[in-house]
Amino acid sequence: MVSPGQPSPVPFSAPPEIETLALGDLVADPAWRRPLLLERDLLVLFTGGHGGAELDFQALACRPGTLLRVQAGQVLRCAVPELDATVVRWAPEALRGLDVDPDAVPAWLQLAGEDEDAIITEVSQLAVDCERHRGVADAAGLLRHQLAVVLLRLALLPDAARPAPRAETVTFQRLCREVERGYQHTRRVEDYAAHLGCSVRTLTRACLAVTGRSAKQVVDDRVALQARRLLAATDEPVARIGRRLGFSEPTNFGRFFTREVGMSPGAFRAARDQPLTGTPDHRAGGPSGQGGTPAPGAPASVGTGQPGSGGRPAPEPGRPHESPDTPAVPARETGATGRVVRPRPPADTAGDRRPA
Repeated sequence: MVSPGQPSPVPFSAPPEIETLALGDLVADPAWRRPLLLERDLLVLFTGGHGGAELDFQALACRPGTLLRVQAGQVLRCAVPELDATVVRWAPEALRGLDVDPDAVPAWLQLAGEDEDAIITEVSQLAVDCERHRGVADAAGLLRHQLAVVLLRLALLPDAARPAPRAETVTFQRLCREVERGYQHTRRVEDYAAHLGCSVRTLTRACLAVTGRSAKQVVDDRVALQARRLLAATDEPVARIGRRLGFSEPTNFGRFFTREVGMSPGAFRAARDQPLTGTPDHRAGGPSGQGGTPAPGAPASVGTGQPGSGGRPAPEPGRPHESPDTPAVPARETGATGRVVRPRPPADTAGDRRPA
């Protein structure tokens, strides 16, 4: 009961299970100077402009038809206002009970031809229905199945196909899952070997076969990645971040971070507010001055060739689904309903479109 003279409480409104929004609506800062630590999974379909993005500190070239699959817990930053995109955001329970694996979608895709048309059509319809049926409980099933169709189509694209895993890959994936659960508590490979019922030598052999790095390096990579995420995207004190990652003393955390990343935690944090400019010439490596190897197998492994947590290699820009000579597709516009309006390509590009 509210006493006289007291303001009425504002009712809590939970975010929709599935929603679509514009790229600029993800952050309050128009320049997007600081990476954003994401609480929900995203699909980001770029519809206009040319520019760069960073997904877990990996530089990505983006233009119309580029699609990013971003997992909760990763950090994202995009060059705005150079880029326009439609963003699909969903809660984990949105796909519960549906036979779809979001992690089967690569972190980066450059769509073209009929594949691009199909994805644009489905994302556009999802955007329209999210707006039309906002708050309508009976529409939840419709939106869930629409999202599942988009993810299934993306997972079935040729560049998303995965060969049958080798024994070393299976062992590596098991280690990655165990590290994801325990990296805040232990960095000892012996502990993970005991949990998995194998030897340290077996884990090291698997990691070397898949990543070229030892099992100890794989574990340390994951810890360093989480440290970079928290330093870049939050204002949490450095000492508290170190404690969260299992370091009892700030000096130990500082030495670890400097060894893994190449600069101190304070210097890394001081450099985080630089806005993105230009378009990366390649996708490998992180931004200048923010060194460190992406954590193999962690959710952040974008284009590193590592399995586990959706970190498979993404094709080079201009390679997947298109010829390098394909003319640039005109920028798309987004209508008031959130629907992506895609101009048809000029007639002389018909020969570049893939057959059905």
